[in-house]
Amino acid sequence: MSETPTFDAPLTVRAQIEARANHAATADKVFLYQDDRAWSYRRFRDESVRAAHVLGRRLGRCDESRPGHVAMLLENHLELLGLYGGCAYGGHTLFGVNTGLRGDVLAGVLNQALARVIVVDERFAGELERVAGALKHVAEENILVLPTQGGTPPAGRDWLAALRDEAPDGASLEAPDVDVTPQTNLMVIYTSGTTGLPKGINNNHFKLLATGIGVSTTCEMGPDDVGYTCMPLFHSNSMFVGMSPNFWVGGSVVVRERFSASNFAPDVLRYGVTGWNYVGEPVHYVLDAVEKQFGGDPERIRAELTENPANRMRFAVGNGASPPDIDRFCSWFGLEEMYELYGSTEAAISTFRRRGDPRGSVGEVQDEAVKILNEAGSECPPAELDADGKIRNYAEAVGEICRAADETGLFQGYFDNADANASKYREGVYHSGDLGHILEHDGKRYLFFDGRTDDWIRKDGENFSAAQVGRLAAEHPDVALAAAYGVPCAVSDELVMVALKLRPGATFDPQGFFDYCERQCREGAMDRKWFPDFVRLVDDFTFTQTQKILVRELKRDHFHRERLPEAPIWWRVRGERGYRPFSAEDFAGLRGQFAEAEREALLDA
Repeated sequence: MSETPTFDAPLTVRAQIEARANHAATADKVFLYQDDRAWSYRRFRDESVRAAHVLGRRLGRCDESRPGHVAMLLENHLELLGLYGGCAYGGHTLFGVNTGLRGDVLAGVLNQALARVIVVDERFAGELERVAGALKHVAEENILVLPTQGGTPPAGRDWLAALRDEAPDGASLEAPDVDVTPQTNLMVIYTSGTTGLPKGINNNHFKLLATGIGVSTTCEMGPDDVGYTCMPLFHSNSMFVGMSPNFWVGGSVVVRERFSASNFAPDVLRYGVTGWNYVGEPVHYVLDAVEKQFGGDPERIRAELTENPANRMRFAVGNGASPPDIDRFCSWFGLEEMYELYGSTEAAISTFRRRGDPRGSVGEVQDEAVKILNEAGSECPPAELDADGKIRNYAEAVGEICRAADETGLFQGYFDNADANASKYREGVYHSGDLGHILEHDGKRYLFFDGRTDDWIRKDGENFSAAQVGRLAAEHPDVALAAAYGVPCAVSDELVMVALKLRPGATFDPQGFFDYCERQCREGAMDRKWFPDFVRLVDDFTFTQTQKILVRELKRDHFHRERLPEAPIWWRVRGERGYRPFSAEDFAGLRGQFAEAEREALLDA
């Protein structure tokens, strides 16, 4: 591997872009690929500066009452990273809005962000148009459309035309003369809260660079590495684990508009990809696509993929993949390492699983401040295993993953949300909201992820509010009350289950409920990842003393047919266009899938 260049520059993204654009080893090197397009580090610098000038003109004077806040509602494009670089050069803050948001939630996020410029993918322009009348801080002319679908944006609102007309192409413009420090807030990345709107997490220039430094060091990356970013760039996985590490070492990044299982292997071979940032289920889908492409023939997979001279893959880094999928992925793509990690957008706690670490773990806990705490705030004992490797003291060993320290690491708080800050970090303890346990082995502590607390669901690598899913389910006219919760998944994080109490006299219509959820995804406030996988009917709920639904019991029994032999349960699998009854035979089949994935313990916990 080539020697990593040294870039002598302050720890701001602006200064680091400038350093790479002017370094002999990287100036003309391709930094970004997308389809047949390519931007060198110099071109990335110039496009970022052009974006900074356009944003500066559109925003005008910036102060506390008129902040330099820019929101994006974009799939992965080179222009998205140009917008990111533009905010870095201009001293602005970019708000990475989830493209799955709809209706009041979308408008609420944009208003809470105080966004005065919005750049929207043409694919989502209609969704934004529906809520434009509710937006409080952005002028109509500052809602700019990135043409991606072959249409024509409204006059004066074409982002590409604005770049062309307001900051001429072909010239290396001088960067705006603004004061940017490592502590300048560069990007707000969202995670869902248990109530209200998604929470925006502050990420300053230093944090975005520091995550790149940490990941690239752990993965032993260098300038010859080529990353593959198909997870959304509004999400921390792609920014922290994909883009930033490759940028730090002067490597390259392939940008795909959105994840495509069938295009993954061809892209790896076409671009010479060396590393991939992933979240759980896509690993499984890639393996299915490879198996389908090569007819499940191990010899063909080895000849045409594993040993293909164009295959340069050597590592992947992410979270949520099952151990058997990790084994197959490493074998089929010939990986040196697959780093299963634990971490969140807050970045207060992080671990990396390395080769030789206990199977199923997310790596060694090297920070002594990281502890597993029970509901009383006491530290949980480490797991004790029986002869079969099962945990004897599961109930005592599993608790919330916390960090007890006077400082919060890289967590810089939530944007304009004092209540969320107080809830997350209280009495000197950072609360992740995640469940886990510790296994001690050879004098080291290894972390195992055991899911979210009752108020959260984690699916496809993203966390979202169970309460919001429950509220949407409860808006169905036949539903009197609803609760949502995460349930075990054989290949990744969790699936979504809802329990419904129907109104008197109502009868459950499985297809009608499916169609209702589908409409909520198309026209309402439901993200497609929130779409329930299982539906259970209950006569009534059990409530806490504060009259909250006791979700713990629902979550414990999930879809377990031996615990719930008579309960009315419906389910659907990926791609199905309706719900069907969930039988004992279906549960037995799922148990077999969990056993193959070495996750059967999740069903019976």
